[in-house]
Amino acid sequence: MIDVTLWDPAEARLLRGGPELVQRWRDSRDALIWVATTDEDPATESKLLRETFGLHRHAVADAQRDRHPPKIEAFEGNSFLLLKALDARSQTIDFKTIQLALFVGERFLVTRSSGPSPSVAKTLGELHDGQLPPDTSRAELALRVCRTVCDRFLPALLAVENRLEQMEAEMLDSPTDALLAELVRQKGDLRRMLRILQYHAQIFAEAKGSTPPELAGHKHELIDVLDQLDRHLSLARLYYDVTDDLVNGYLSLSAHRLNQIMQTLTIVTVIFVPITFMAGIYGMNFEYIPELGFRYGYFFLLGAMVLVVAGLLVLLHRRGWLRPAGRAPASARTDHRQ
Repeated sequence: MIDVTLWDPAEARLLRGGPELVQRWRDSRDALIWVATTDEDPATESKLLRETFGLHRHAVADAQRDRHPPKIEAFEGNSFLLLKALDARSQTIDFKTIQLALFVGERFLVTRSSGPSPSVAKTLGELHDGQLPPDTSRAELALRVCRTVCDRFLPALLAVENRLEQMEAEMLDSPTDALLAELVRQKGDLRRMLRILQYHAQIFAEAKGSTPPELAGHKHELIDVLDQLDRHLSLARLYYDVTDDLVNGYLSLSAHRLNQIMQTLTIVTVIFVPITFMAGIYGMNFEYIPELGFRYGYFFLLGAMVLVVAGLLVLLHRRGWLRPAGRAPASARTDHRQ
């Protein structure tokens, strides 16, 4: 799909159509054009970009790749911006991206996206609705698209903030394997978003220091995009750290609960092993066992078992193994009151 918007000062009106408007732009010295291509045939698209607008073949090839890191590069007569934007359906941290390329010239703006781009559609809508002057410079339109690309990361980050509070409560009340799996997935998604935002922040910081010719005079817009990226990057780092803390906290709680279970099993084992040993001794089928002939031997053995169990319970209590979970020793409570 090729969507063309043309501003011709001679007619003083904004025209929207297809590739047929490109020739009118070429015939005029003052007309401004915006060509937006989406899911277009690569051969047709490459021919249009290279032959009509004189774009460098390497830049066109980078724009048409499925995966390429964001970058800003200056060519003769135009500046090339390659961004990784959220696709039209991404509103949460479980997001997908599209490649968005912008070629900015003095009289033209070409945007090429690997899928429907809400950022391009929104800026085009503002231009046709009269929210933006029809003769807005192509560089300003390009940076406005870049700002919209950055803005679309914010709802996904805010959704993470709300979910983090819920997951923290769930982790303390009823931790489940599904919760841990969600935390691990969210940590991976945040790491991916961090990488994308860092790429963008880096290239716009470089553009701020060494502004491409076609973007000269729009340094404030560049700084605005960079400031927005820095804010989103700070949020992404914060939520990544919180998610990492929750994962570690979940694992610590799981280890603590496992230790409590093992402690309980150990107590049971410590109590029953001695009396099981005593019962085993007198349960052997030997004919001559000295105590078998003793009239009160059975009661003495039961008493010995009771004494052993009582002694072990006293010993375990003094060691602090029989206190309820979360309850401090009496000595510690006394020291705290003092």
